[in-house]
Amino acid sequence: MTDASAKTNKPLRIVAMGGGTGLSTLLRGLKRYVARPSRKLGGPDEQLPIGDLVAVVTVTDDGGSSGRLRREYRILPPGDIRNCLVALSQDEALLGRLFQYRFSSGRGLRGHSFGNLFVTALTQVTGDFTEAVRLCSEVLAIRGRIFPSTPQLVTLEAALSDGSVVCGETRISRTRKTIRRVRLVPRGARPLPEVIEAIRRADLVLVGPGSLYTSIIPNLLVSGVAEALRKTQATRVYIANLMTQPGESQGYSVADHVRAIHEHTRGRILDWVVINHQAISPRLLRRYRADGAEPVATDLAELQRMGLRCVFDDLIEEDGVVRHAADRLTRLLLEEFVLRRNRA
Repeated sequence: MTDASAKTNKPLRIVAMGGGTGLSTLLRGLKRYVARPSRKLGGPDEQLPIGDLVAVVTVTDDGGSSGRLRREYRILPPGDIRNCLVALSQDEALLGRLFQYRFSSGRGLRGHSFGNLFVTALTQVTGDFTEAVRLCSEVLAIRGRIFPSTPQLVTLEAALSDGSVVCGETRISRTRKTIRRVRLVPRGARPLPEVIEAIRRADLVLVGPGSLYTSIIPNLLVSGVAEALRKTQATRVYIANLMTQPGESQGYSVADHVRAIHEHTRGRILDWVVINHQAISPRLLRRYRADGAEPVATDLAELQRMGLRCVFDDLIEEDGVVRHAADRLTRLLLEEFVLRRNRA
């Protein structure tokens, strides 16, 4: 594959794939560099490096408010998409807070977020979940586009090391047994055409960060997505997780994460890996270890043997939990995969 390094300053087309808090954190950093379309000319009216930002979001969530709405209304779970809408919103202070507002009381309302209910109501009015997301995007004036990876209702299923099978994202995330493989039910779930087209036209595809088996891989199991990633001319970058997850990725190195992705996609779909090399504070590290989580080990030699190129930086932000620092991660991505290559 070629680098997203065309020797012009033409704004890049970026596709970010994932789910959960990892994807919304990434989008929150990237949105500051997305040009607004010009109403007069149809092109960007700002000299910003990102011309088009597309978020492809996993839709296997079956817990909490999203799970309840999914079961009661037979719609795609709106939670992860709601988080992405808020992350890309230009008004996180008010409209973002409104969409994230969660009802703490009331029969039938308790536990639901306003944004989930809003997306559900729009889906009922329009008859189409994807159209409802588009309309929500207009309400929040987001910088970018958001698509579910598939328009079909799908369930995630995991085969475990002891031969047992666990159904449902929530149950899979709680298991403490080693996951051998995950799959979507029904198999052959169709993708949105817009997702395949975005990958085909992309200059840069970002995979992760996020839970390996319940946020990242489900997107890649949708029919046609892995093939599109193999064929795209975009630079394909995996943003490595900071911490392992008990059960889901316990004891996994960065190479183990990449290997699991390539095994599920039946071939290589990644070129680069972005890795944190900042130490975690001892206090937080002790807390994570008490829960069975550890910093993800790097194993650089193995990654290089797999044909992957790596870039390192201090990417941690600590606020009671360990997460990627959105601003630093964004600056690294732009410097490594946009600005440096435009100067080449």
